[in-house]
Amino acid sequence: MNDLLNKIRTQSATAFTHSGKFHADDVFSSALLLYLNPEITILRGNRVPDDFDGIVFDIGRGKYDHHQKDSRIRENGVPYAAFGLLWEELGPEILGEELAQKFDEAFVQPLDNNDNTGEKNELAILIGNFNPTWDAEGGNDEAFFQAVSVAGMILENKFERYRGNERADKRVEEIYARHQQAFHDREKHRDDARILTLPEFVPCQKFLSETQIAFVIFPSNRGGYCIQPQKKEYSMNYKCSFPPEWLGLENEELKAATGLKTANFCHKGGFLMTTGELADAVQACKLSMEQFHEKPVIVSFGGAAEYDELLHQLPKLQAAEIIHIDFPALPELEIQGIYAEVSMEKQEWKVRIKDQVRKILKYKPEAVFVGENLFAAYPIVHALRKKHIPVLTAAEKDGQKLLVRIPSGS
Repeated sequence: MNDLLNKIRTQSATAFTHSGKFHADDVFSSALLLYLNPEITILRGNRVPDDFDGIVFDIGRGKYDHHQKDSRIRENGVPYAAFGLLWEELGPEILGEELAQKFDEAFVQPLDNNDNTGEKNELAILIGNFNPTWDAEGGNDEAFFQAVSVAGMILENKFERYRGNERADKRVEEIYARHQQAFHDREKHRDDARILTLPEFVPCQKFLSETQIAFVIFPSNRGGYCIQPQKKEYSMNYKCSFPPEWLGLENEELKAATGLKTANFCHKGGFLMTTGELADAVQACKLSMEQFHEKPVIVSFGGAAEYDELLHQLPKLQAAEIIHIDFPALPELEIQGIYAEVSMEKQEWKVRIKDQVRKILKYKPEAVFVGENLFAAYPIVHALRKKHIPVLTAAEKDGQKLLVRIPSGS
């Protein structure tokens, strides 16, 4: 147990942070301390008392403050705020080293970045909205601790989710290992080997995306069995889909279409089907694999035809159809000499981007190649990255033309 955690858990433990307007940083820092010791007393003020010997954060220019000129920055360039500085020491005690690092990247860093740079963050905005209005009378300590209470519930839920996902990964790994042993002869049991039956529902999409498993079957909490197709790694597309004519059908219509006596329901979105019996669930998977004909597509967004030959050399996409979509026409601009700004309102701009992304995604591409017009391509690339669609661009190194994948993420 580290020194900070010992200090937090001592009897009559106290902590001090700034008063006045609060932000997600000091709120989540407080929630973290209360998670580890619900009895800790958190004080607020404009100045740290000279004789205070408790934990001081987000004020005072100490170890857990970040307002000094030489405040710390992560190796990836994201500056620490108080929440990140506390999490660095306390996170491994709560989630273990590996999960704590993942939590830092996914949850803590966006909040730290928001506090240091003002970059928009919806959770930070939500917490900030707990501050009293500008013309409210009295102090804001009550509002602060209301926000801390909400942040505490969010943290508890997040911690349980991370632990649950870790348990799920281990459980699925065990089940998959047994499955592989049972179907070591891939040629003889090729279809069966692509169907994984779980004894109970376990979140598994992320783990199985890197495997050959095309369908997962598990008991439904309503009785019978659920079938879920599995997506490819770095793709919105399934390794195998239910036949199009099954989608949206249920009961007698689905039974007639499938020939399966206990087929109950097939979602119109194609991500779920249910049957009454396990044998019918397995057969539904096999029928789907028999009828499935993959037609991979690459969308070339503003890319010249000269790149098509290069795109056809991509692994597993040599037979892909390449759909060319031109960059959109330049929007109306307000021009001042050589400088220009888009004249449309923010909401109109957002709608424009969504429409362009929708045109691309309707082809369900395995990847999107973008041309060289940064103004036209950037907002589309940003939107596609958030959806984890592989986005490629051209580059040249040592005289060789390359297709480089832009990393996905929000």
